[in-house]
Amino acid sequence: MLKRFGFLAALFLSVIASGALAADDQPQGAEEILARLSAARPDLTFSSVEPSPIEGLYQVRVNGTQLLYVSRDGNHIVAGDMFQILPGRLVPVSDLELAKTRKELLTGVPAAKTIAYPSLREDGKTLAVLHVFTDVDCSYCRKLHNEAVPTLRQNGVEVRYLAFPRAGVGSPSYRKIASAWCADDAQSALNDLKNGQRVEDNVCEGNPVAAQYDMGQKMGVTGTPALIMADGTLMPGYRPAGELLKIFGL
Repeated sequence: MLKRFGFLAALFLSVIASGALAADDQPQGAEEILARLSAARPDLTFSSVEPSPIEGLYQVRVNGTQLLYVSRDGNHIVAGDMFQILPGRLVPVSDLELAKTRKELLTGVPAAKTIAYPSLREDGKTLAVLHVFTDVDCSYCRKLHNEAVPTLRQNGVEVRYLAFPRAGVGSPSYRKIASAWCADDAQSALNDLKNGQRVEDNVCEGNPVAAQYDMGQKMGVTGTPALIMADGTLMPGYRPAGELLKIFGL
């Protein structure tokens, strides 16, 4: 938190010291804004000047994932989170932007590359799909799996797990979760690991764990469980089934 504050403060002071930014809502004004920001902080990468959800503010992307807000007259910047109010949650605007990227990335992941737990509705219908980045040594991942997932499935939600060994690729956690993906019965292996049981060490060639871990980092995942909605919205941490069903509108 302190490091982030220091980054924001330094960015604010250096941009203000460089002089006022261009005040122009037209596309040509974006180039001057980017030039000014780059001159103030050449160590950072600025891109994508667009109107923000609040009238009178631009949003500028910093280093690909962070957002900086610039006033219409170009005299002030705001470095911090802007939230949108959605049913059951407050979502950072920066996350809504990144949600587009998450959604695109998830479209390239077939269900066969995940460990999927399909809907158990009596009519066989799947009403929603929830992607979850998980780690087998995470207590709240186990809580989600054992307490929330069964209820979600009974109510028509398919849960698709993606691997995110928090200790990194090559760690003991990586070997455990990769062994689940490589097992003949991946569901049973993952169930055993979620219940603290051992599974046979079996890290097969071509398993998707490293690729999914890398994808999670690109999506802004920093811990587990990390829940990804169909629209790409990221919800970090454990959520009870009732709360998730309400968000899904079920």
